[in-house]
Amino acid sequence: MSSPSPRISALLLAGAGAFAGCGGHGLPDPKVTAAEYAARVEKGDADGLYAMLSSDAQRAHGKAGVRRMVKESQVELARTARAVAAAGTKVEMQATVRYADGEQATLEVEGGAFRVGSAGALPLGARTPAQALSELRQALARRSYGGVLRVLSSESKSAIENDMKSLVQGLEQPETLDVKISGDRAEVQVPGGHSVKLKREAGFWRIEDFD
Repeated sequence: MSSPSPRISALLLAGAGAFAGCGGHGLPDPKVTAAEYAARVEKGDADGLYAMLSSDAQRAHGKAGVRRMVKESQVELARTARAVAAAGTKVEMQATVRYADGEQATLEVEGGAFRVGSAGALPLGARTPAQALSELRQALARRSYGGVLRVLSSESKSAIENDMKSLVQGLEQPETLDVKISGDRAEVQVPGGHSVKLKREAGFWRIEDFD
């Protein structure tokens, strides 16, 4: 079967929010929702489909937008919906919890219970550019050097690690380096092509910059 168009995919993904909706204390069977979704698509019930969407999806598409998609793409929607509701289809449920400080955790349903798929220092792995940016933001917010390295490409990660290794080696014998002091500031050229600038604050020397 060919992949659905981006517009059809958008409606399917929006409808998937209803699959993970929870009532009472137990987890609902998402296949029931999938079957209902397929039935409404077959009938061309745009208002019924709209009612199944999450509040965010309803705001994004609007009733008019859902009606337009159903009218223009009902055949493709029906074909995809039948596949979603077919016997043997594997349905996976996932939830994202976003905290007030911007951190987030991903929960996945396994064995009828939610399990942590990723959280903070335990990233799941970015599937989209937005997820990669979110992981970078979280690593920076935690001041996590290891977290930043995890989200970099192999080439960028290798370049940074090589620079750090070279700087570490160049600083093995700091007392032998030629430090040029000018008042409360100092600068030193480190073997390997690095430069370190220092500044004296409240009587203590601190690193101001290095490259």
